Amino acid sequence: MLVGNNLKLLRKHFGKSQDEVSKSLGLNRSTYSGYENAVAQPSLEIITLISEFYSISVDSILKNDFSTFNTSQWTRITNGWKSSATGSKLRVLAAQVSENNEELIEMIPVKAKAGYALGYSDPEFIKELPTIRLPFLSKNRKYRTFPISGDSMPPVSDGSFVVGEFVQDWTSIKSDTPCIFVTKDEGIVFKIIENQISEDKKILLSSTNPLYETYAVDLKDILEIWVFRCYISMDLPETILGEDDISSSIRAIQKSLFRIENKT
Repeated sequence: MLVGNNLKLLRKHFGKSQDEVSKSLGLNRSTYSGYENAVAQPSLEIITLISEFYSISVDSILKNDFSTFNTSQWTRITNGWKSSATGSKLRVLAAQVSENNEELIEMIPVKAKAGYALGYSDPEFIKELPTIRLPFLSKNRKYRTFPISGDSMPPVSDGSFVVGEFVQDWTSIKSDTPCIFVTKDEGIVFKIIENQISEDKKILLSSTNPLYETYAVDLKDILEIWVFRCYISMDLPETILGEDDISSSIRAIQKSLFRIENKT
């Protein structure tokens, strides 16, 4: 009975109809209505889908009595996604430190790439990673190096390593910033961000290669975000000159020839 009443109050609080909620969950209206009226009990899978639809936790639905909630309690429940996006619920970051207590830059080997999404918060996993030093980076920031595969982000080539700076508050990242994303489904992804957290509680990811389509990722699927700082590659990036670049190069050559001719 408690869960059914909570679902009804939650739906009304967000101004949703039973049709809207049931369609979003992939259910018919009568089935969903049965949950609200305690005719049937929703499975944990359905409750999880409902929690994701409203961007609140499963525990909030199961362990609270929304009929007793005041305005401030509703605000805390419905703004829970902001804690995830802004990092106000501190993101625990496992890291290695030197003998001088300085944070080291861990490098994720290619062979460890697939397991990073599972081990990223495990100190034992992080402790086994190799480390590098890049003295030109600030000592007051946390960095990590990730392997990149594929051709979606030229001039960064397949097999390169991208160095990212850890970001606690995802809402602070400006759109069009290249970032390394660690997601539940895809693992490590290097893309350009279009930050829509404030508007739609999601992020759009695009590539510098126009052959790859832009796609959306929900906040709940993101584990970490690292802002791009530099990359390491064994390949020299290809340079494709546009018309303006070619014209500028020709002018520079002409000026050089002019100087040489006038010296003789």
